[in-house]
Amino acid sequence: MHQVVLDTNVLVAAIRSRTGASHRLLLELAGPRSWTLNLSNTLATEYVEVIHREGAKLGHAPAALDTFLNFVCHAAVEREVFFRWRPLLADPDDEMVLELAVACAATHLVTFNKRDFAGAERFGICVLTPEEFLAVLRS
Repeated sequence: MHQVVLDTNVLVAAIRSRTGASHRLLLELAGPRSWTLNLSNTLATEYVEVIHREGAKLGHAPAALDTFLNFVCHAAVEREVFFRWRPLLADPDDEMVLELAVACAATHLVTFNKRDFAGAERFGICVLTPEEFLAVLRS
């Protein structure tokens, strides 16, 4: 079973387009799957803030965004982060995503900003785009 952390930009991409890899990946949360989504309180808070901000720009109703976020959060396993590894990444905002990935022994961190997570391989974490991760699931 793959242990996975999704960067916030994957969720944003999923609400922008129903035809992209991010949307297809999130659809998999509705059924049986070979991967577990992991989430911390800190990342969930970021999800809420960013999805509401970006969703409003796209014309999505707040209630629809809440439904989307509830779906994602209910599909995830909540994890606590006990250790901080900072500073490790170039962008301080990405540190909490990597810390969650380390805390849950993630096999994969899915993001569109792979370069931002240079160093994740030190922890045995494979950083992939949504399309690349879907290919892993299909193989």
